[in-house]
Amino acid sequence: METGSSPFLHPQYEALSRPEIEALQLERLHDTLLQCMKSPFYRKRFAESGISPQDIRTLDDIVKIPFTTKQDLRDHYPFGLCTVGLDRVVRLHSSSGTTGKPTVILHTRKDLDQWADAVARCLYMTGLRPGDIFQNTSGYGMFTGGLGFQYGAERLGLLTVPAAAGNTRRQIKFIMDFGTTAIHAIPSYAGRLYEVMEEMGIDPRRDTRLKTLVIGAEPHSEEQRRRIEQMLGVKAYNSFGMSEMCGPGVAFECREQNGMHIWEDYYIVEIVDPVTLEPVPEGEVGELVLTTINREAMPLLRYRTRDLTRILPGECPCGRHHRRLDRMKGRSDDMMILKGVNIFPIQIETVLMQFPELGNEYLITLTNEDANDMMTVEVELKEFHDDYQRLQSLTREITRQLKDEILVTPQVRLVPKGSIPVTDGKAVRVKDLRKTLI
Repeated sequence: METGSSPFLHPQYEALSRPEIEALQLERLHDTLLQCMKSPFYRKRFAESGISPQDIRTLDDIVKIPFTTKQDLRDHYPFGLCTVGLDRVVRLHSSSGTTGKPTVILHTRKDLDQWADAVARCLYMTGLRPGDIFQNTSGYGMFTGGLGFQYGAERLGLLTVPAAAGNTRRQIKFIMDFGTTAIHAIPSYAGRLYEVMEEMGIDPRRDTRLKTLVIGAEPHSEEQRRRIEQMLGVKAYNSFGMSEMCGPGVAFECREQNGMHIWEDYYIVEIVDPVTLEPVPEGEVGELVLTTINREAMPLLRYRTRDLTRILPGECPCGRHHRRLDRMKGRSDDMMILKGVNIFPIQIETVLMQFPELGNEYLITLTNEDANDMMTVEVELKEFHDDYQRLQSLTREITRQLKDEILVTPQVRLVPKGSIPVTDGKAVRVKDLRKTLI
């Protein structure tokens, strides 16, 4: 593995031209289709649709293939989409299944090797090299963020600290004692780290060696990213992954920080209208649909991720021709409809993060009385204030800007720091307490 001065860890794939990428994708798609025919699920799905792998002659023909959904994975739980014998499967990851049957993803040894290579490629792209100390605050176990980053960082040759989730003071002790230079954390937890450092009298810019932060798992605004960078004194690189695709390592920002390169030697990318399911023009926001083309145990064809993003037009100065995804705008199933208006939590966050008086935590609560939907936005103040007039003026200005952005008027409440509960996992940003009116 090359880890010297080259801008690419895997130049044979990262430096491919667009024609070379597309030729490789078509070759791997054909192989993947044949592999999928070993799955009872896909054999039946293709037969019902009246198509065969031989009907897919070009990349454009991929639209002939039916979509795969999370419900398909649940309906065929646990091994209905497996394309190899279980004697070749060496690991599975599973969702929690808190809202129904869990989803299971299976991996062969080759799948795990390819996954580790993809994550290593991502970390190298941000400037990390052997000699860096990488601390992972993801949970280990069924959640893919723990083992995914662990094996990728080790593959790159980083000294890896498997700190796992929670216990913030211990996390900070590890950062200080081990000289951690890079850390992986979800955006809300990165803010929590800084708050506890402040409580402990630690200045991360002065007292730590932190330089790189990998963030993902939660939709977050550019304003929140820049705030995190300023607080911790790091460069924060946006990442995208999901268990169904393997986990982390699907798409990542390079040092230009202008969109996440998605590894098109692993995936075929489509952006579709989430309602009509028709392709949208390049540059327009829609639902991300992914096809795996480098997986043995459980390839997925045209998987509807429910994540909303767009393909960024143009080339990246880094020299990679793999297309770039914009930051996730949210999920199609996270959209709030209030008084007939479609609203995403990230729109509200974008406004809140522009106010230096505000902290990092906020909570959106939806309620209704009679036929009237109401939104309350609680947001923590960064510091205590007893100037009533100043707080009233700030509340009015936040309300005005939110109305301009989301087209409805929320009730804004400024609350003291520490008022909004935080968790070790993904932040809870929305509580929908509306009752169905008969």
